Amino acid sequence: MRIYTRTGDKGQTSLIGGRVDKDDIRVEAYGTVDELNCFVGQAMAELDEEKFLDVLEDLEKIQHELFDCGGDLANISKKREMKLMDETITYLEERIDQFIEEAPKVDRFILPGGAKPAASIHIARTITRRAERLVVGLMKQDSTVPAVTLKYLNRLSDYFFALARIINSRMDVKDIEYIRSAIVFSGGKRKEQ
Repeated sequence: MRIYTRTGDKGQTSLIGGRVDKDDIRVEAYGTVDELNCFVGQAMAELDEEKFLDVLEDLEKIQHELFDCGGDLANISKKREMKLMDETITYLEERIDQFIEEAPKVDRFILPGGAKPAASIHIARTITRRAERLVVGLMKQDSTVPAVTLKYLNRLSDYFFALARIINSRMDVKDIEYIRSAIVFSGGKRKEQ
């Protein structure tokens, strides 16, 4: 099997339904989702299966959803069939709520880091936010981008924040609160602004 096609040698790439320049915001968006998926895979490789079976199952599910998200972003055909569904958001919200109940109470923002897999998840969280910003920019150019894509990425970054705290907690690593932070969480949950 040959993996190189040479079709991108002049700075363009194929999408589902057409071709665009490789620096197109759509390519940036789905490329960032692909980058994110790699960091999720890295975090999975760092997690102990015994202690984190539930999390590993979540992360594998999320990797499939990220492929769906990237595919949806790369689809510009007139007959779009999107793969990412609202149910994915509901599941993430349920898991976030479970994680908040499990994690030690925190009042302030925390410094990203702790155990190695938690640090990888914090990186995934920030890449998710970058993907989200790119999707916002893409939506300004193309009103047909499904709203579920943006909602999913927004919720996923919250999931990763909660997950990083769970990883640290289960590995007996204390989160370090940002010392100049105001009180931003009430009972472990973020206050509405």
